[in-house]
Amino acid sequence: MALALWFSATAVLPSLKAEFTFSDGHAALLSSSVAVGFVCGTLISAILGLSDRAAPRRLFMYSALTAAAANAAILLLDPTSFSVVAMRFITGACMAGVYPVGMKMAATWAKKDTGLLVGLLVGALTIGSAFPHLFNAAGGVDWRFTLGATSVLALGAALMVNFVTLGPALAMRSRFEPAAILKAWSNKPLRLANLGYFGHMWELYAMWAWIGLFLHASFLARAEMSASDAKLYANLASFAVIGVGALGCLLGGLFADRVGRTTGDYGGDGHKRFLRPCWPARYSVLILGCCCCCAWFGASRWSPIQRSSRPRSLNFPNRATLAPC
Repeated sequence: MALALWFSATAVLPSLKAEFTFSDGHAALLSSSVAVGFVCGTLISAILGLSDRAAPRRLFMYSALTAAAANAAILLLDPTSFSVVAMRFITGACMAGVYPVGMKMAATWAKKDTGLLVGLLVGALTIGSAFPHLFNAAGGVDWRFTLGATSVLALGAALMVNFVTLGPALAMRSRFEPAAILKAWSNKPLRLANLGYFGHMWELYAMWAWIGLFLHASFLARAEMSASDAKLYANLASFAVIGVGALGCLLGGLFADRVGRTTGDYGGDGHKRFLRPCWPARYSVLILGCCCCCAWFGASRWSPIQRSSRPRSLNFPNRATLAPC
């Protein structure tokens, strides 16, 4: 519920651009500032050890409340001002106290089903990221409905987390060790996993941030479709495209528990000499790469924007600036 705040502003960008006048760079900042805030928030949380020092439920609650307030504050500000970008940055920073902490709380109940629990939580992140598009479709042309609804969801999450019971596997407090940053690079299996995850997050969040704008422009370019219908279909399609990933998260978690996450070769000393992902991960990455290539080729070759005979001003933001940091 709280993670619905992540793309709340991105989902209403077409409506904002129709009502207000601001540059493509400002539109891109409304999306990318959340990712920048999340990165800064996670770094601060790791350095200060907030997830270990503070009670997980309290940290989750205060983070969700602050994020909900920052998101709702946009309703009182001029969308063309930099203050709105600052509010989106604060929202992203507060997500560092929601998503990782939520995963930590879920892991306290893990026994032999860690993959399933993580899959459920990441699936919740996926559905939460898709909800703003559904709210935008239900709210008609008023972008304020989407921002208000997502803030209410985050408020509900902040209240409900107090009823969560932590499991017996709650990790003990640990100190921040700067040397661990070097280990993340010197350890080859860990380095490859981090680089792979970095690349995956780059393309995933770039797609999530861009797909709503692309679909809206594509439907709008069809001569037989009205502007209101184009907005409705674009929001519904965006919700479906993003939300279907929750099913993949659940299945991936089940596969991880039953098939395993990695395979390796043991040396005579009993230590693993190398690790490689099991076949579900390998084939998933291969299929994902093929889909990305096909999407890029299809969008550049057969986009309805290029075939449309009715000229329209689409004010489409620069794609490169939408990718998260």
